[in-house]
Amino acid sequence: MQINPYLFMLPRTPGQIVWDYRNHKQFELNLEYSTRLAQLIDNPRAFDTNNIIDTQFLNTGILITSTQRAIEWGWDELSKIFHIGTKNIPCEYTPKNIHEWSRHYLDHCNEVLASSGSGADNSRHATGKLIALPIPARLPESYLADALVNRKTCRSFTGDAITLDHLSTLLYLSLGHLKEREDDLDDSVADGLGARRSSPSGGGLNACEGFVHVQNVECLEPGLYAYHAADHALSFVNPLPVAPLGQLLCGQHFINNLPVGLFISARFDKLWWKYQHSRAYRMAYVEAGHISQTFQLVATSLGLGTWLTGALKDDQVEALLGLEDNTEQPLFFVGCGRSDGQVMCKELKALLNQRQQQ
Repeated sequence: MQINPYLFMLPRTPGQIVWDYRNHKQFELNLEYSTRLAQLIDNPRAFDTNNIIDTQFLNTGILITSTQRAIEWGWDELSKIFHIGTKNIPCEYTPKNIHEWSRHYLDHCNEVLASSGSGADNSRHATGKLIALPIPARLPESYLADALVNRKTCRSFTGDAITLDHLSTLLYLSLGHLKEREDDLDDSVADGLGARRSSPSGGGLNACEGFVHVQNVECLEPGLYAYHAADHALSFVNPLPVAPLGQLLCGQHFINNLPVGLFISARFDKLWWKYQHSRAYRMAYVEAGHISQTFQLVATSLGLGTWLTGALKDDQVEALLGLEDNTEQPLFFVGCGRSDGQVMCKELKALLNQRQQQ
């Protein structure tokens, strides 16, 4: 008998809370249960099948029957709890197709809007007089300014193929080691850390990597590919799964026909090599955000619509990318393709119109 290694405990007088952060379960223990748990932590062999508390601990997963292999983790327990505890968003129901997603999403939105404490009021309450600002001037005409203005999140894609040249441009300007900046170095840069990307990276470590989800790219077989930034090249990882893309992204089936997408992963081993404290864990997500925005701006400049999400079926994505129990972990997804620019997919729009007419 073993204690579940994915527990943390919080004192909450008159008892304590035990949180199984891997399985998203919470238990409140009184003094009797807390005392017994302390005894079992000290000596798991003291487990007694005739003790009702012991059997409850076993049935709830506080105790487990087999030893679980510890996940390699170079930082402190706080960042480990945060990372594992925020994986695999618990869902009572995962939509199986676009129509189920539309109904599920619309019902959720209606429930949120009907609840008390609505977050619809985004105004900041001022304690003094407001100072009016001048009307913003039009951004200067340039490719960057146009991309910033035109970038939008789309949920309706045609599925048409994109060219390999476009994919090459997207990856190079988002994740590539820019040849144009090879001379932009000085003696302060340590050996091995001279590569520069278009997006900033904590410590210049370039800790984020990319896996390309290819469904319809000219001259490239469908599948999952790893992008090698130093070589500006791809390597095949796995064929596409039978399940549609939306199933990997928590039932968001409106992007099932997205021709290409990018799973942005983080090399935690690189980060904890330099930053051995949990605050640095934030930098992985900050860097992923930088890369995601760069990807979208490049895609917009190429005339493509973009979509992004942090809602992943982590375990399934990790298996697909070959990152199970790895120090490299997927954090985010961003994709692009030909789009009519609609923010709402046609199935959700039709359902909304139908309900409004009822």
